[in-house]
Amino acid sequence: MKIIDFLDKDCILPDLQATGKREVLEELARPLLPSLPGLSLQEVVHVLMERERLGSTGIGDHIAIPHGKLPEIKGLKLAFGRSWAGVDFQAMDGKPSHLFFLLLAPSNSAGLHLQVLAKISRMLMSASFRESLMQAPTREDLYRLLMEKDREL
Repeated sequence: MKIIDFLDKDCILPDLQATGKREVLEELARPLLPSLPGLSLQEVVHVLMERERLGSTGIGDHIAIPHGKLPEIKGLKLAFGRSWAGVDFQAMDGKPSHLFFLLLAPSNSAGLHLQVLAKISRMLMSASFRESLMQAPTREDLYRLLMEKDREL
């Protein structure tokens, strides 16, 4: 399973402008909307915020992996964003998050959903890879880095 199969290049945001959690979720979810017929940005963000209420998806090391399940969607949807300034995502280590993977999954996809979350976590364990993501100048460079790391694992 390759996470790059779920990540469209147009859903890579190299310069997130959001300064708060809800705004990050909105900014990351917006490019996914064309692949989510019948769903509004508000519905998607509501599901993501409900998941955040259970516990922050800010996992530390400047990473957040917000995720949620929606019965209406077909297949996994993934977006990636980078915030230069960082956003307080209530991460376990108290540090701001700079690298964001947003994952949306159908309600009945527990196995695949968990596999993708685990793979993203494994990819981001490497400090040098995280640094490469922070230094990549363009969307295309970010996509290439993600594709290369995805192939390695």
